[in-house]
Amino acid sequence: MKNKPVEAYGIRKFINEESIGGVILIVSTIVALIWANSNFYELYHHIWHDIKVGFIWGEIDTTASIHHWINDGLMALFFFTVGLEIKREIMGGELSSMKKASMPIAAAIGGMLFPAAIYVIITINKPELLNGWGIPMATDIAFALGLLAMLGKKVNINLKIFLTALAIADDLGAVMVIAIFYTETIDLTELLMGGGFLLVLVVANYMGVRRTVFYAVVGFLGVWLAFVFSGVHATIAGVLIALTIPARTKIDEDQYMGELCKLTEAFEKEQPNSSTLLSNKQAHLLSEIEKLNEKAHTPLQRLEHAMHPITTFFILPLFAIANAGVHIEGNILEMILHPISLGIIGGLVLGKFLGISLLSRLVVKLKLASLPDGVSWNQIYGVAFLAGIGFTMSMFISELAFNDDLYKQIAKVGIITASLISAIIGMTWLVLTSKEDDSLSG
Repeated sequence: MKNKPVEAYGIRKFINEESIGGVILIVSTIVALIWANSNFYELYHHIWHDIKVGFIWGEIDTTASIHHWINDGLMALFFFTVGLEIKREIMGGELSSMKKASMPIAAAIGGMLFPAAIYVIITINKPELLNGWGIPMATDIAFALGLLAMLGKKVNINLKIFLTALAIADDLGAVMVIAIFYTETIDLTELLMGGGFLLVLVVANYMGVRRTVFYAVVGFLGVWLAFVFSGVHATIAGVLIALTIPARTKIDEDQYMGELCKLTEAFEKEQPNSSTLLSNKQAHLLSEIEKLNEKAHTPLQRLEHAMHPITTFFILPLFAIANAGVHIEGNILEMILHPISLGIIGGLVLGKFLGISLLSRLVVKLKLASLPDGVSWNQIYGVAFLAGIGFTMSMFISELAFNDDLYKQIAKVGIITASLISAIIGMTWLVLTSKEDDSLSG
C-alpha cells in the first residue's frame, strides 16, 4: 500500500511526458514531409544521407551518414530506454503479475499477429515484398498517448495505463522480431565478444556495482560496438544493456526513514549562519542526505527518469525529421494502392483493431483478466484503433525490411496513411462513445 502513491505518480509523469512528446512528434513529421516535398529537398537529402561522420582508427572505419547514426546510434539509446521501461514494468509495474499483465500482453500479441497475417495475405503473390510483414506490428506509444491526452478528463487514467502497458509489451515483441528476423549476416566472433561484455555487466549487477558510469562505459565500448560489427542490429544491444542495470535499492525503506529522521533532526538543531551560506555542519549533513537518497534509489529508475525526456523530446523528433521526409514523385494514389502500402494499412488499421479487441475479449471471457476499473469495452475498441498508429517503430522496421529505396518510400507512405486513418477513427470513436457512456452512467 505504501508504494501506490509513488507508482501512480511515476506512471502519470511517464504518460504526461509521452503525451507532450506525441505532439512534438506530430509537428516533426509535418516538418519532415513539407521539407522533403519543397524546393529544399536536395538540402534535406544532403544533410541526412550525404554528410558522413565518424572516426577511422587503423582498420576500423565507423564513418557513416547522419541518417545512419540516428538509426543505429541514437535509436540504440531509445531502445535502451525501452529496455529500462520493460524491466521496470515487469518488476513492479503493469506487467508485474499475471492478473495485471494478462490483458495488455494478450492485446499486444493479438496486435502483432493479426497485422502481420493481413500483410502476408495481401502480399502473398509477391515474394519480394513479404519481408515487410513486421512493419505493421508496432504501436507508437508517444503518438497514441499524445492524441489520447487531447481528450482530457473524458478518458480514465486506467485506459492510458492500459495503452502504455500494451505498447510496452508490443515494444518487447518488436525488439524480438528485429533481433530474430531482421538480422541478415552474423559475425559470431564479434557476437561472442559482445556477449562476454554483457556477462561482465550481469556479474557486476550481481556483485552490487551501482555506478551507472561503469555500465555506460562497458555497455558502449563493449556490448554496443561489438553488436555494431557483429551484424545483429545495434539497437538490440541497447535493450540488453538496459536489462543488466541494477533495480535494487542499497537500503530498505525502514533503514532509509530511520537514518533520514536522524539527519534532518541534526540539521534542525544546527545553529544557522548569519550569512546566506550554510555552516560546515549543515553542508556535511546535506551531503549525507544526498548519499542516503542515492542508496534509497534504484539505478534503473534513476536512469529511466534521466533518459526518458532525452528520448521523448530529442531523439524521437530527430528520428521523425530524418525518416518521415518521404519525397513523393509521381502519383501518390498509386503508392497508397501498392501492395506494400495496402498490406501496412490493412495491418495497422484493421489488424491492430481485430487483434487487440478479440484477444482482450478472450482473456476476459476466460476470466484470466478483467477490464480496468472505469474502462468500458467501447474505450478498449477506441484504443485498439489508436494502436494502429505505428509510426516510429514501423518506420524503423521499414528501413530494415527493404533494401530498395522505392519500397522504403512506399512503406513510409503506407505507415503515414495508416497512422492518420487509425488516429481519425480512434479519436472519433472515443469522442462519440464517451458521450454515450456519460449518458448511460447519468
